Amino acid sequence: MFSAVARIFRTPDLRRKIAFTLGIVALFRLGSFIPAPFVDFGNVQACLRANSGASGLYELVNLFSGGALLQLSVFALGIMPYITASIIVQLLRVVIPHFDTLYKEGQSGQGKLTQYTRYLTIALGVLQSTTLITVARSGSLFGQSGVAECQQLIVPGGDVWYGTLLMVITMTAGTGLIMWMGELITERGIGNGMSLLIFTSIAATFPGALVTIAQSRNIETLIMVLIVGVVIMMAVVFVEQSQRRVPVQYAKRMVGRRTYGGNSTYIPIKVNMAGVVPVIFASSLLYLPALVSQFNQPPAGEAPAPWVSWINDNLSTGDNPLYMAVYFLLIVGFTYFYVAITFNPEEVADNMKKYGGFIPGIRAGRPTAEYLDYVLTRVTLPGSLYLGLIALIPLIALSTVGANQNFPFGGASILIIVGVGLETVKQIDSQLQQRHYEGLLR
Repeated sequence: MFSAVARIFRTPDLRRKIAFTLGIVALFRLGSFIPAPFVDFGNVQACLRANSGASGLYELVNLFSGGALLQLSVFALGIMPYITASIIVQLLRVVIPHFDTLYKEGQSGQGKLTQYTRYLTIALGVLQSTTLITVARSGSLFGQSGVAECQQLIVPGGDVWYGTLLMVITMTAGTGLIMWMGELITERGIGNGMSLLIFTSIAATFPGALVTIAQSRNIETLIMVLIVGVVIMMAVVFVEQSQRRVPVQYAKRMVGRRTYGGNSTYIPIKVNMAGVVPVIFASSLLYLPALVSQFNQPPAGEAPAPWVSWINDNLSTGDNPLYMAVYFLLIVGFTYFYVAITFNPEEVADNMKKYGGFIPGIRAGRPTAEYLDYVLTRVTLPGSLYLGLIALIPLIALSTVGANQNFPFGGASILIIVGVGLETVKQIDSQLQQRHYEGLLR
């Protein structure tokens, strides 16, 4: 293993790519600590120390921004607008036939879809930065206990329109810069740039979370958390690498004097084909009731409406059993929904039939599509249950030991850390093998 790592740094081209990637990552982390215009950094830190932090959807955005959201920095929105835009464009392929046509055109059509994603990212950046500034100015960003103390956080001397406009422009420009950094890493570095920036943001929160656990509890609790984290990570690696291989045989074809086909391959159907997207969908949808109840709070001294009280009691905190049950069921449902969109058995069956491929024992055409749908439905079931259980780990930690934000080994964070880490190692391994080296993986 160590000899393979040494070979990485002895290869000039690979060493240059890794150094470039690390340089972009360092700039990305630096921007997470530069406050936006008109932000009182000292006041931000005081509010962070006095309150537990963001909740609901803002907790997820803060995770993906590496803590920059609560810092109200230039990179406060992080990569979240780009993730949202990518998911929206992908879902629009089902609704808008033109988008599906562009996707099937190959590199040129997918380049136009990428351009649409960039435009949508900027639009979402404007929308999300405006919402963030409004929520932060009201004090709700730092939890209910921080409303009174943190209302004058953004502009200490009073609200001015040009200050809000400048902050929106700065945060939106920060989102555009992060998007450009991610594309630079993809082109000139190692791995997928956007994924690596998300990986960096999440990994940056791990040391602080572990130190907080050690300070608030004891060393024994920290050791137990680390042991549980290693076990969870091993289980996630095992499931993420698991796949159902559907065998495919290609018939021999004569084209001129050459023979094509006649080989055997397989269609890999992963247990977790949806990745972390269902967790993001479920978190976003569950935040909506809490957001509606926030805008329907009664004046001081009056009792809230019964439905507002019910939402505040059952759907606002992650330690509530009803919240956990709804969260789990939403993840299972969104997993089936997203897999059905991203993997089309009829399209796969048509492509196999076009090139003379067939599954042994299954007729080509519609029977093949039905068989693939049968396999996909049954493989997705354990994958959806696995996603739901992994996402519940931080909520269970909150209800048992009160360590929701200080428990990093669970939910979207562990899925992204493991997935991006495995993909990056595979890319480095392929680069080494291209240069006739043994590689990292054996």
